[in-house]
Amino acid sequence: MGSQGYDRPARGVISKQIRMVLPVLIAGALFLFLHGIFGASSYRAIGGKFPQKVWQTWKTDAAGLDPKDAVRVRTWTMKNPKHRYELLTDDNALSYVQHHYGPYGINRPDIVHVFETLNAKIIKADLLRYLVMYIEGGVYADIDVECLKPIEHFIPNRYDEKDIDMVIGIETDMPDFKDHPVLGQKSQSFCQWTFMGKARLPVMMRLIENIMAWLNGVSKKQNKPISQIELDFDEVLIGTGPSAFTSAVLAEMSAKTGNSVAWDQFSGMLDSKVVAGVLVLPSESFAAGTGHSASGNHDGKSALIKHHFHASSWPTNHPRFKHPVYGEVERCNWDPECVKLWDSNTAFFNSLPEEEQLKLVHMKETEDKKHPLMVDAQGPIGGMAPAAGMPPAPAADLPAAGMPPVPAAALPLGDVPLPEAAPADELALPAKDVGDKDSKKKDTDDKKKEAKPLPEEEPKIKDEKDSPLKNSEEEQSLAKDLKAKDVKGRDS
Repeated sequence: MGSQGYDRPARGVISKQIRMVLPVLIAGALFLFLHGIFGASSYRAIGGKFPQKVWQTWKTDAAGLDPKDAVRVRTWTMKNPKHRYELLTDDNALSYVQHHYGPYGINRPDIVHVFETLNAKIIKADLLRYLVMYIEGGVYADIDVECLKPIEHFIPNRYDEKDIDMVIGIETDMPDFKDHPVLGQKSQSFCQWTFMGKARLPVMMRLIENIMAWLNGVSKKQNKPISQIELDFDEVLIGTGPSAFTSAVLAEMSAKTGNSVAWDQFSGMLDSKVVAGVLVLPSESFAAGTGHSASGNHDGKSALIKHHFHASSWPTNHPRFKHPVYGEVERCNWDPECVKLWDSNTAFFNSLPEEEQLKLVHMKETEDKKHPLMVDAQGPIGGMAPAAGMPPAPAADLPAAGMPPVPAAALPLGDVPLPEAAPADELALPAKDVGDKDSKKKDTDDKKKEAKPLPEEEPKIKDEKDSPLKNSEEEQSLAKDLKAKDVKGRDS
C-alpha cells in the first residue's frame, strides 16, 4: 500500500512533462516531414513577368554590324516584336555601368572601378552581360546567336511564368571527363551565350562579386594591376565564362533550397526541370548542333536558338593548352576515342627522355612548315600526329564539323572571311554527325568537288607546239622523248 502511494505522484510528474514536450516534438517532426517532401520546391520565386527586353553587346552599333551579324540580330526583333531590343557597344558600355552602378544607381564604386580598369575584352564582355542582366533582366544573347523560336516558347506551357526567376540551358554534359586534366573543369556547364532572367536576381550579384574577387586574386598572384593581367583559355572559362556562371547558379540553388545542389541533378536530363526558381532546359534548347551532350540538331522540336560561333575569336588572345606535337584535345569535341588517343599519345611523349621529346617536336615543326596547318576563326588547328610506334591519330587537323578545310597559306588577308568556328571550348572532329542538315549538304558538296579521277596513263603530247616545254633545245628534246615513249607504248 505504501509503495503504491509513492508511485502515483511520480507517474503524474512524468505525464505532465510529456504533455509539455509533446507539442514541440510534433512540430519538429512535422517540419522534417514537410521539408523532406517539398525540399527544393519550397522556394518561392520573386513573381511577376520577365521584362520584355533583348540585350546584346558588340564592338559597334547596329549600323556597323557585319552583314551576317545583322541577319542574326533581325531574327530577335522579327520573332519578338513586343520586346524592346538593346545593343550595348564598346563606346557606350562604360557610361551604362557608371550610370547604373555609380552614385545615381546602386552605388557600387568597386564594380565601376573594375570595369573601367579591365582591358581583357572577353572578360569585359562576360562581366557586362551579368551587370546588364542584374539591373534590367530580360534575355541576353551573344551577337552570333540566331533566334529560332519566339521567346514566349522559352518557358514550356506546364510552368507558370511567375514561378520562374531564370531560364538557362545545358551546354556541356560530359561527366565522364570530369577528372580529365584539361577537359575536367569545362565538362559540366550551363550555357551563358543565351539566358533569361528577371531583374535584381541574387544569383547575378553573386556571380558579379565572384568575378570581382577572382580578378583581384589573379592581380595579386601575378603582382600586376587588373589592367595588365594575363589569362589563358581555361582561366577565362573559370573566371567569367560558363564554368563561373555554372558555379554561381549551383551555389545559389543550394543556398535557396538549404540542400547541396550538384551537377548530377541535371546530368542526362531529357526534359526541363525547375530548381529554386531556375528553369533548366535540356541541351538541345540552347546548344543544339554542338555534336556532344545529346544536343540534337537545329531542326529539333525543342531547339530555341542557333549559335553560329563566328564571333568566338577571343581564344586567339587567350590560348588553350596546346601540346607541341599533338595539339589541342578540345579538337576532339568530347569524342571518347579521340580523347583517349590524345591522352595515350601525350603520356607516351612525357615518358620519353628530353632529347627524344625535342626530336619529335622538331619533326612536327618541320612537317608543319611543309604542310601548313589549316585554320579556323580561332587560329591554327593543331595536329594529332601519332608518336613513334603508336597507331595513327584521327584527322584532327580538320576544322570543326560541317566546315571545309582551309589551308592557312590559301587565305588572302582581308579578302576571304574565315569559316565559322566551333564552340570556344568544344571544337569538333568532323567524324561525328551532329544532325545539322546544312552541314551534311556542305560535306557532300565538298566531297564531290574533291573527287577527281586518277589518270590511267602518262599524259600524251600531240605536238611539240602543244608542249609547255618549248622555250629551249633541251625542252624540245624532252618533248620528243615523251612523244616517242607514247608511240612506243601504243605500238606495244
